[in-house]
Order: sequence, then C-alpha cells, then structure tokens
Amino acid sequence: MSTETTTAGGPGGAPGAGVPAKGLRAGILDLGDSVMLGLASTAPVYSLAATLGLIVAINGNYTPLILLLGFIPVLFIAFAFRELNSAMPDCGTTFTWSRRAFGPWAGWLGGWGVALAGIVVLANLAQVAGQYLWLLIGDGSLAGNKVVVTGTGLLFIVLMTLVNYRGIRLGEHVQRVLTYVQYIALGIFALAIVIRITAGPPEGQAFDFEWFNPAGAFADPGAVVHGALLALFIYWGWDTCLAVNEETENPATTPGRGAVISAVVLVAIYVSVALLVMMYATVGPDGIGLGNEANQADVFLAMKDVVLGPWGWLMVVAVLASVLSSTQTTILPTARGTLSMGVHGALPAKFGEVHSKNQTPGFSTQVMGGAAAVYYVAMSFLSENLLADSISAISLFIAFYYALTGFACFWYFRGTLRDSARNLWFRGILPLLGALVLTAAFFISAVQMWDPAYGDTSIFGVGGAFISGVVLLALGVVLAAVCRFLPSTRGYFTGSAHPK
Repeated sequence: MSTETTTAGGPGGAPGAGVPAKGLRAGILDLGDSVMLGLASTAPVYSLAATLGLIVAINGNYTPLILLLGFIPVLFIAFAFRELNSAMPDCGTTFTWSRRAFGPWAGWLGGWGVALAGIVVLANLAQVAGQYLWLLIGDGSLAGNKVVVTGTGLLFIVLMTLVNYRGIRLGEHVQRVLTYVQYIALGIFALAIVIRITAGPPEGQAFDFEWFNPAGAFADPGAVVHGALLALFIYWGWDTCLAVNEETENPATTPGRGAVISAVVLVAIYVSVALLVMMYATVGPDGIGLGNEANQADVFLAMKDVVLGPWGWLMVVAVLASVLSSTQTTILPTARGTLSMGVHGALPAKFGEVHSKNQTPGFSTQVMGGAAAVYYVAMSFLSENLLADSISAISLFIAFYYALTGFACFWYFRGTLRDSARNLWFRGILPLLGALVLTAAFFISAVQMWDPAYGDTSIFGVGGAFISGVVLLALGVVLAAVCRFLPSTRGYFTGSAHPK
C-alpha cells in the first residue's frame, strides 16, 4: 500500500483529506507550465474559428457580451476547482471531490463525465486535424477524402497518446512548441487586422459600446442562453492543469492558481480577437462577414487570405497546431481521472498502474487513446452526421461535471462557510451559483437538442444530439452498476476498498 499525502481539508469530512500517492512524477511542472496547459487544452484558435461565427449568427453585435456572460459560470467553477484542490490535490479531480462530498455513485458518474467529454471531443479534434493537414498539402483536395482524413486523424490520436505515455516532460515540450506556434500566428493575424483598421479606409464597422449593453442583448433571452451555451464550450479545458496537480510544484496551490489565471487570460483573448474580427469583417451576411453562413464553420479560414494575403496559410497552421495541442492535453485529464478511479477501487486495479520508468498512467493512457480512436473511426464510417451531433452533445457532459464540482465544493466546505467572508464567497456562494447556472444550462441545452432540427440527424423524431448525449450519459450509469457488482470494484461502492 502506498503512503498518503495530506493537506488541510475542509469540513465536509475530517480535516486533512488523504490523497494516495500514485507514483506520478511529482513537482515536474511549475505555475507557468500549469497555465500553459490550461490555455492549450481549450484549443483557443480552433475554438474561436469554429464557434465565433455561430455565436454571431445568434447574437449579432452582442457577441462580445455573450463571451463575457458565458465566462461568468466558468470562473465560478474555476474557484470551486481551486478550493477543492487545496484540500484534496488528487488527479481524479471531479471524481475524487464528488465522492468525498456525495458518495461513491456521484464520484463514479463525475469521473465518467470527464472521461466521456474527453473521448468524444478527441474524435472531433482528430477529424479537424486530419482535414487541416491536407489543406496545407497540394491543392487541398484530399481534405475532402473521408478515408484519408480519418486515417490521418487516427494517426494523430496514436501519436499524441504515445507522447503522453512517454512522460509528462516530453508532453510539456511538445505542448510548448504547439502553443507558441498557434499564439504567434494568432498574434500576427490580430496585428494585421489592427494595421488594416488603423491605416486603411474604413471597410468594416466602428466599435460601439452598445455591443456590451445587457438590455439590448436580453431583448431576446433565448438567443442569450443559446450563445452562452456555445461560449461554455470554447472555455472548456482549463481544468487540465488540475488533472496534473500531483505532478505540479505545490500541488495544493499551484494548479488552482493556474486554472484561474488561464481562465481569465482566455476571456481576454476571446473578447479581444472577437472585437477585432467584428470590426474588420462586420457581422453582415456578405463576403467575409461573420454572418455569412458559408463562413460559420471557420471564420479564420474565410478571412485568412484577405487579412494576410500570401501568408494566409499561417492561420491554417495555427488551427492545426491548436487542435493538435488540445488533442494531447485532452488525453491528460481522462487518463489521470481513470488512474485515480483505479487507485481508489472504482475501476479494476489495472487502471491504477503507473509506468515504472515513464511515471505516467500507462494503462489508462492507452485505454483512453484507444477508446477515442475506436469511437472516432466507428462514427466516421457509421455516420459523420451522427458524429457531429455527438460532438454537439459535449455541452451536456461539460455542464454535468462542472455543475457537479460546484455542488461538491459548496457541500464539502459547508462547515467552514461562516469562518470568513472569503470562505463564504469562494467556497460557497460563487461555486453554488456557477453550479445552478450550469444545471439550468444542461436542461435548456437538452430541450434545444430534443428538436429534430437542432443538428444533422434525428432519431424517432428526436434530435440526434439529444439521443447521443442521453445514451452516452446513461451508459455511465450502466457501467457504474456493473462495477457495483464486480468483485474487483464492489468494495468502492460498499466502502470496504482502500487506495492501493
């Protein structure tokens, strides 16, 4: 049995919550590395490229305000992650915290939510990576070849799984290069827009404070909710720096700071770039306008040649680097989450094994990479439309486990909320508000997905996105029930299992 490290805990249980040592390489990442992982995991360049046009189509000039509104519950949940991590710096994050707050079933389903979101989004990232690589080669026609794109995407999943398997330091070096590439390219793109706006004749639209007017935006509350749900997806990923907490310096404090810093930096990047793109391209339906339906799949792809001329390919490289960096970092939390579940007995002990040389969750990393690869290939050839709808359902998975974390924070620390104003706000009020907002977002999103016209498919008159989301979440309940009766995992549910 391994030794346990303890930190000052909260009072939803005994002080000094035990965190079993797992054999991961401790102290290898500093605050800068943690922030970088949080920023890279969100795939900021790709997220903006793929989502900005959709938000504009719904909210028009109020898009910058929507980006800010969508950030508020995310920031509140980031505080919950920080506070829970200070008490229990366990790489299982939502799994561990929900279990301590609400019991084994909540913990298991929280861990499933994290793994599920990661596996499904990896399929999307692989698809985009395959397409963008072939957009850079030759005349770009191979980007439309399903077999070639699927094979390339599969190769990227395998390569990034191998990088994570070989060690956290190798992964950090790869991540640093990919992050530099995407941010430098995005910086050049933004600078080019600034130069064109300030030096040339006005071609777009001037900045207007009305874009941040809540009264105007809430004239259509449904549009605000829909846009904020889309914004939730582009912020998702900063919690990766919490999943590597046991490999970070000062695991009880540094990852939480990294999460909050990366979340704040992200909103600054998103709002700034959105403003520049809106001012230059406008939100109109013509040409490179963000309201043009032809541009909604990727606003940067539509603008790159107009803004950068012969250097337009830089934005293709930026999106590719963004997607690859997110592919690599998305495997990190899913593998470490199942590692923790294995150590705590919620999954077979094999999941709790750490590679003796690489000091990584060897088996868990392979399983998560393999699951993503199988899901991607199966869905690609079964139905690309259903694949797209399952990706749309990711907002349900994110809202589910983020809200669960917020509720867990409030409940776990409930005994200390009166100790200070800080505890009341950061352990109680803000996490609870974030959880309530995301719970509402979950049900609102589910209702929207029920509409057969919501996505690309419908099954028995119900939207394919709703079916995909419900089926995949329900699968977690089935798997938890199976684990409840398996000899190797029964002890986790009955309370007789101890971390090994």
